[in-house]
Amino acid sequence: MAGPRVVIIGAGVVGAALADEISARGWTEVTVVDQGPLPATGGSSSHAPGLVFQTNASKTMTELARYTVEKFSSLEVDGKPCFLQVGGLEVATSPERLAEIQRRHGWLASWGIDSRLLNADECVERHPLVDRDKILGGLFVPTDGLAKAVLAVEAQIRRATERGVRFLARHEVLDVRQSEGRVTGVVTDHGEIDADIVVCCAGIWGPKIARMVGMNLPLTPLAHQLAWTGPVPALAGQTEEAVRPILRHQDADLYYRDRYDGIGIGYYGHRPMPVSADDILSVDEAEEMPSVLKFTEEDFEPAWTETRSLLPATQEAKVEEGINGLFSFTTDGYPLLGESPQVKGFWVAEAVWVTHSAGVGRAVAEWLVDGYCSSFDLHECDVNRFEPHQLSPEYVLARDCQNFVEVYDILHPLQPSGDPRPIRTSPFYARQQAHGAFFLEANGWERPQWYEANAPLVEGRNIPTPNDWAARYWSPIVGAEAQATRETVALYDMTALKRLEVTGPGAAAFLERLCTGKIDKSVGSVTYTLLLDHDGGIRSDVTVARLARDRFQVGANGNLDLDWFSRHLPADGTVQVRDITAGTCCIGLWGPLAREVLQPLTEEDFSNEGLKYFRAKHAYIGAVPVTAMRLSYVGELGWELYTTADQGLKLWDTLWAAAQPLGGVIAGRGAFNSLRLEKGYRSFGTDMTYEHDPYEAGVGFAVKLDKDDFIGKAALQRRKADVRRRLTCLTIDDPRAVVLGKEPVYDGEHAVGYVTSAAYGYTVGKGIAYAWLPAGLAEPGTRLHIGYFDQRIEAVVAEEPLFDPTMSRLRG
Repeated sequence: MAGPRVVIIGAGVVGAALADEISARGWTEVTVVDQGPLPATGGSSSHAPGLVFQTNASKTMTELARYTVEKFSSLEVDGKPCFLQVGGLEVATSPERLAEIQRRHGWLASWGIDSRLLNADECVERHPLVDRDKILGGLFVPTDGLAKAVLAVEAQIRRATERGVRFLARHEVLDVRQSEGRVTGVVTDHGEIDADIVVCCAGIWGPKIARMVGMNLPLTPLAHQLAWTGPVPALAGQTEEAVRPILRHQDADLYYRDRYDGIGIGYYGHRPMPVSADDILSVDEAEEMPSVLKFTEEDFEPAWTETRSLLPATQEAKVEEGINGLFSFTTDGYPLLGESPQVKGFWVAEAVWVTHSAGVGRAVAEWLVDGYCSSFDLHECDVNRFEPHQLSPEYVLARDCQNFVEVYDILHPLQPSGDPRPIRTSPFYARQQAHGAFFLEANGWERPQWYEANAPLVEGRNIPTPNDWAARYWSPIVGAEAQATRETVALYDMTALKRLEVTGPGAAAFLERLCTGKIDKSVGSVTYTLLLDHDGGIRSDVTVARLARDRFQVGANGNLDLDWFSRHLPADGTVQVRDITAGTCCIGLWGPLAREVLQPLTEEDFSNEGLKYFRAKHAYIGAVPVTAMRLSYVGELGWELYTTADQGLKLWDTLWAAAQPLGGVIAGRGAFNSLRLEKGYRSFGTDMTYEHDPYEAGVGFAVKLDKDDFIGKAALQRRKADVRRRLTCLTIDDPRAVVLGKEPVYDGEHAVGYVTSAAYGYTVGKGIAYAWLPAGLAEPGTRLHIGYFDQRIEAVVAEEPLFDPTMSRLRG
């Protein structure tokens, strides 16, 4: 036996995959417990219909599904395959859905999955039961198919058992023991099992298990309808379980699969039916299994009506059985993976469907054994990504139910979130409302995208209108605000950016250890730097301002940065980290006239000599004490001005009164994004993630390899010499051809990369798209095409930055 003592709670498709993957990596002192029998334990895996569609807007989710397909295709139990690769077909019955499947085809090309767009006749050739007159076209993915979940569980149990893993059926978990902030064991109704690591793979019971260690898991079990027809005469004599592709009719929230001479019908169009994890019956109490609730025929009636229309052959059949099966939903649609922030050794692998199960098993196994995941970028899936308000029961229930309703909806990348809103508002909110702000949400904050009060600015300007899709949640005011920022001066609400305070006698050394840049500099220094994982991948990019000898302010990207800092705190108590975002606010004052606005309001010297670029100092702006940092994400002269939340409104009013006579404006996030792309500034989570290193991402300047050791340094020294891809600036001449991100980039007929961030550059007069490309294609002047719905848009690799390459406007 080797490795630490690991207890996995749950032997469903996730727990079995993790046991298999972790034992394959040499950890064999592993025990898997489940309250149910094996291999059909009574959880979601036991009733899952098994449809595996790999198409997803998330590259990570697609890659987790691709690995699941590859692994399950290689598994069998006593000669019975664990995966039936019949392909997957999505059909469109409306022009909007036809456009959507073209966009989805683009995602697959971006992520390297083979797929084909079909006309209506070709769809019927693939699935002859479909009514030709109902559909306009479809998307076919040859490698999709049906996972035999229970067989896959059994196959992976057998493999893990051969390596020494113990599986204990009929063991109900009663408690998770802990001591001094670390797990020590799991208590079952058969006794206690000692453990160094406990991984919760309990699925719909996850919140109940997590509460045993005081962890709030934002997961809701919701009932989802699945029905089976009796024999369909048109399928009489079918002896194979499945011969037609799995089918999605997303316009009606429906999916279909073969079962010999009958058809399985899954339906998401009914009302959300949430269930508390505490109310799920035990294995012995449940009539069929705990995860199966009584079928509600009245909820299924619209589905059956639509089914008989799309698949006319079903008119001669009947629905003979049905269930309301429980599945896990989360507030953002992503799994919950990672270690508890409070209890060391307690991990979760939750809200994972069969589609992604084997991929998650591999990811978590790598994370546990190696200390990081090398196969997948997991920043979207980390359980510690949530802000505190996102863990409230009201929020979790509302957003989880919304995700159920929207599971097959056509969602725009900028589409506003639903209730509950508003949740977080900056001190400037009332003023922004008065100026007609159009708000989108950012980490719960109401953040203006543009201001209707600026509509008069549009007159006389050349603001091209983008294509219909890009024009959603857009206004020509965005372009006017961007141009006005470069002409005069603008106020931007930057409050939504997370701010951390790092203090204590060990703060400087602590930050030196975590950051790629030099941090132990003079008071007033501001440093743009990176946080790396141990494999050299970028965990975040941050700014670190030294405000006193033992006090630093960090401009972070989100809660994962706080979690990363907290996990690396020294045990001697010499460093403290706290989130100061809620008690503070920030205004970005930027533009060529920024100094003319600010200097008359203060006795401090804000000349170029008085506060140089990337320096900070304390000052009074009128009556308001601020921390002023001379940096700019839009590429213009100016400052980020921080103060406490109680004085934020006074700061806004003071600056606005001074800016108005100079022609100043207030501007929103739409303008901000356009301006930052003109300057080539990267956005973590969009342009670069854990899977990228600084040299690929074009931020190698933020790495100081000559400094003392920092996390990721050794790996980075190995990676530096082998840069095979680059984050690259593309420009587009057609002003209507604005793309939004995740579109494939083609060299001839071959997809060679994908777009990350994109916008129209209103002051350079070109569309801008940043994209990951092979290094050999990242040379300026290279001509490529971007796949956008059914179009190919001409683009050319450009030298960056597109605006002010000499940095004269920033440093003036």
